[in-house]
This record gives sequence, structure tokens and C-alpha cells, in this order.
Amino acid sequence: MAQVQTVSQPTWEVVLRRNSIERLKQEKFPLDIVHELPSLIARGYEAIPEEDIVRLNWWGLTHDKPKVGTFMVRIKVPGGRITPAQLVGVGEIARRYGRNYGELTTRQGIQLHWVRLEQLPEVLSAVQATGLTTVGGEGDTVRNVTSCPVAGVDRDELFDVRPVVQAVAQFFYGHRDYSNLPRKHKYTLSACPAQCNAPEIHDVALVGVVKEGRPGFAVRVGGGLSATPRISRDLGVFVPAQPVDGVVEVLRAITDVWQNDLRYRLSRAKARIKFLVDDYGPEAVRAMVEARLGRRLEDGRAPEPAHDTDHLGIHPQKQEGHVYVGVPVPMGWVSGDQLVALGELVGSFGGEVRFTRMQNLIVTHVPEDRLEQVLQQLARIGLDPRRNPVYGRSTACTDHRFCNYSVAETKGKLREILGVLERRFGDAVGELRIYMDGCPHACAHHWVADIGLQGTTVVHPERGVRVEAYDVCLRGGLGTRAAIGKPLIRRVPEDRIVEVVCRLVEGWLRERARRGQLAFRDFVDAHTDEELRALAMGEATLGEEPPRRPVVRVPGMLLAYSGGADRLEVDARTVREALEALRAQYPQLVAQILTPDGNVHPSVNLFVGEEDVRGLGGLDAPVRPGDELTILPALAGGAC
Repeated sequence: MAQVQTVSQPTWEVVLRRNSIERLKQEKFPLDIVHELPSLIARGYEAIPEEDIVRLNWWGLTHDKPKVGTFMVRIKVPGGRITPAQLVGVGEIARRYGRNYGELTTRQGIQLHWVRLEQLPEVLSAVQATGLTTVGGEGDTVRNVTSCPVAGVDRDELFDVRPVVQAVAQFFYGHRDYSNLPRKHKYTLSACPAQCNAPEIHDVALVGVVKEGRPGFAVRVGGGLSATPRISRDLGVFVPAQPVDGVVEVLRAITDVWQNDLRYRLSRAKARIKFLVDDYGPEAVRAMVEARLGRRLEDGRAPEPAHDTDHLGIHPQKQEGHVYVGVPVPMGWVSGDQLVALGELVGSFGGEVRFTRMQNLIVTHVPEDRLEQVLQQLARIGLDPRRNPVYGRSTACTDHRFCNYSVAETKGKLREILGVLERRFGDAVGELRIYMDGCPHACAHHWVADIGLQGTTVVHPERGVRVEAYDVCLRGGLGTRAAIGKPLIRRVPEDRIVEVVCRLVEGWLRERARRGQLAFRDFVDAHTDEELRALAMGEATLGEEPPRRPVVRVPGMLLAYSGGADRLEVDARTVREALEALRAQYPQLVAQILTPDGNVHPSVNLFVGEEDVRGLGGLDAPVRPGDELTILPALAGGAC
């Protein structure tokens, strides 16, 4: 067994001094907040300490924006697999408590909004009555376990992973030992040859493989997006799929190596397992996992994806006489009425529904002799399987309608973009993937899209007022073309982003008409950054030059104090000078960051790049031209 290099670690005293969320968790275990709901309701929303609002995250509950006492409720659906009765149950909850509205998520779950504080106990009870749960939907927990959405019915799968998905979910969901992690933690596992579940961007991914006739998993660790995207790396091991307790044991060991290293509790910005893999490398991480297990793991390698698929359309199942139907769900929007009708429809022929990471749904076990009838019934309830696939291959985050981090519209703007593309280019855009985020958290995965859009703000070049805007990211992908994209065009005003996207798409389709079959990624890879910028901007220069001074990044919940600006350039050599420069123009903004005696407020984190300023010398930490100083209120609602 390889030797594990020991590295000096901070003490808990240092961690608690520097990380307010770690203090919050030490003072009161977040999962226990559910027992205080009656007293919190009696006190009233305005009287509840923000710390307790944050603890509600551990039950999948986050205050909607604006903070007026309504909550998002995030429901976990392991592997995206949901029964007809559960669909009806969730639909009825949405109709009764959530204004008949729901959103499918990029973690194969579903979230509701507008649930009032006093309704939370009833809603949690109703969710539990369906056999689903919200526990760990947010917070420093194991989030919803994802998988290939057609596990158990796909003819090409290596083996059926559903028992393993269920065992992993049953063990980790609500487990106290895995509900006080350094940050959120995301598992995915499948035996889909296409690896449609995006193992490249997960904290821990179990990739199906058959070794010497035995089904099992290769292990990839350290993927993730947000402001510091990473592609996961192969640990070089093989874990048999049976017994499932052995799979859980390995997941525990990987997670324990990370959660017990206090270096990854010092700073929220570097608390994800991808930074442990950065620091040690996959070989050393494997050695640490084996030391934790007390045994050596078998050698193995993760296979490359055999092809790319999102399972949209009609496909024969391994069960003879049945097909599954992949249905595009534009922007992931569903109503409670649709969920109830879908559950009743699917229940009529003994089928199931699977939610996908692309915010779509798949109807399984459709009898071949009822296929046309089912297609017509799906279309009647607003879930048309024959809709242009671009609506199913494009995703958007919750956006600034509900999220306190977002600084720009996403779902509505994506609907506008896709509508224009469809009208201009028809079915030719069906294979295109556009992912749209409202902030750097990348909940909709803009880093790995054909065209990734991230919300920001800019002073409009003609109107002279601050407006929503978007950065354009190209060269990203998953599956057979996995890569982190590159932001090529910055801060395109919201009234011009549609044309920017259309110019890129038109250039691709024009070249494809000349050369024959041509994927969008092949098109952008065949051109330089400068050529793509010129094409997108119509030879104009609407984008902005790279910053020549330090930049302060302001999150969505503080835009009211910065005149709506999410990026502010300042003349400064230190963090202190940057904040003083801000104070002259935005005194209320700085009042949210610094206490009256000039110290950083305990509930606020400041980062220069990926580093917490507390580890760089505090307010005297240096900043240079182009550096980003990020303000992150520690007690704000969480991202996906």
C-alpha cells in the first residue's frame, strides 16, 4: 500500500474562527432545526435568526427571493426515478402550496416555490407520505444521488444499477455523519455506456464497467463547476457492484478522507473535494482512501464514453414489447396539474417516469401498441415528445426570480433565445446545447455547453444605464468531448445577446451546409477566438476589454447597494483599499461587509480568486490588476 504523506492541519479553533458556517453547525446541528419549526412559525418569519434560516437548507428549504417568508422546497428523487403515485402526490403539493408551479432540476429532482413558513410542516409531511424526502436537498450534505435515467430499461446498459442507487441513497440521506461535510457533496453512478450522467463534473462518480465478467465501477473524483471548474480524475480502482455494502463502504472512505481534513473547512471557497484532488493528486487520494479502508482496492480504469446521448425520443426497452419516450421540458418548467395528469396517464399502463439531469422527463414501459395514444396524451397535457429537441438539450438555472445569487434572468431569456432560433433555423438547431446561468455558481453548467451563458451586468453602451448582460462561453462539452469551456465574449447587454447567439449559430449552419455533417463544437474548434468574437459581434466591439484594475464581484442579494452593478473596478493595492474605494461611491454596500470598527462582518466571506482573504493577510491582502475580490455573505441561501 502506498505511503500517505502527512500534511499539517489547522486546529478546530482556527477553523471556527475563520468559517462562520462551521461555527453555525457546531452551535446547533442543522438537521435538528426541523424540531424547532413550530416555535419558529410562532415567532414569525421576520423574527427568525438568519442562522436558523440557513439551517433549514439541510431540509431542502431555502427562502425565495425576495425574502418575504416563502420558501423553495427541493425534493430529492434518487436516480430521477419516480412512480405514478409520487408524481400525483408531488403535483397535488404543488397545486395546494406552491401556486401550481414546479421546476425539474439538473440533479434529477424537482423543486417547488412560494411555500409559506407556516405551511412547511404540512409540506414536509406530505412529501414524506409520497416516499420521497427533502432532507439533504441543500446544505453541507450528500445531495441527490444521480444516475442514468433509463437504468433498468436501456438495452445497451452494462448492468442494472438501480439497487446500488437505492442503497447509496438510503444510507446517506439524512445520515448525521454525512450531514456536516465541508460543503455540498455530489455522487453519481451508472452503467450507461454513453455516461449520460456527467461523471466528469461530479465530486465522486462511479462509472460502470465489467471486469473479468464481474459488474462493478471505476471511480472518478474531484469534478465540479462553479467559479473554479474541474474535470474529475480517475482513481485507478475497480469496485465490485456486489455486495452493495462494499460500494457504500468505498464512498464513505472517499468522503471521510475529505471531510476529516480540516484544511477543507477553513474556507468555503476551497471546501469542495476537487481541491483535495488538486492538492494531493489522484494517486495520493487513492492511497489515503485505501489507508482509511485498511485494504488495497483492485486496479481498474474508467472507460471512455462509447457515444453521446440524452435519451430524448422513442427507444425500444430491454423489456420486449415496450418502449421509453424522452420528453423535452422547456426550461424544466412543470405545473402541478401536469404532474398529476402525467402520473395518472403513466399509472394507467403501469409505467414509470424518470427525471433527467437536462431538466427533462422520460416515460418508461410504454406498450408498443399504445405508443401513439400515449404520445397524443402527453402532447395534450403540454409535454409534447415531438417538440424541437433544442428545448430538451438546453438548460437554465432558477434565475433571479427566486435565487438570491443570480444577477440576470435565465429561464425567460433562454425561452426567448430558443424561440428565435427555432423560428429562424427550424429543426437544424435540434442538436444544440445552450446552458444559461445567472451567476458564477454554474447550477445550469454553462462551462460545458455548446454555448454557455453566464449572467452579469453592464452599463448599456447607448442608453447609459446599467442593464443585465451575459458572458459567452464556448469550447465546452461533456461525454466524448469533455472539456471546460472558455469565456470568449464578456458582458453582452441583454437586448443584444439573442443576436450574438444567432450569429454564432448561423455561422455554424452556413459552414455545415458547405462541409456536410459538422457538430457545433467542431465548428468552434476550427476557428480562433478572434474569428469567433468577430462573428458573434457582427464585427462590432460590444464586449469590454479585460479589466486593468482589480474587480470586486457583488452577489445578487447585494445589488441594491451597488447600483445594480455585479462587477466594479477599483483603484487599489490591497483588499482594504478596494473596500475604501467602494465606500466613497457605495457606502451602504461596504456597510454590509465591514463592521463599524472596520473589521469584516462575521457573516461575510471575502475571497481573492479562490483564496479566503483571512489566509492572505486579511484586509491587507494584496490585489492586482485583473484580480477578482468576491463578496459572499456566508448566511445567504445556497446554490444547487
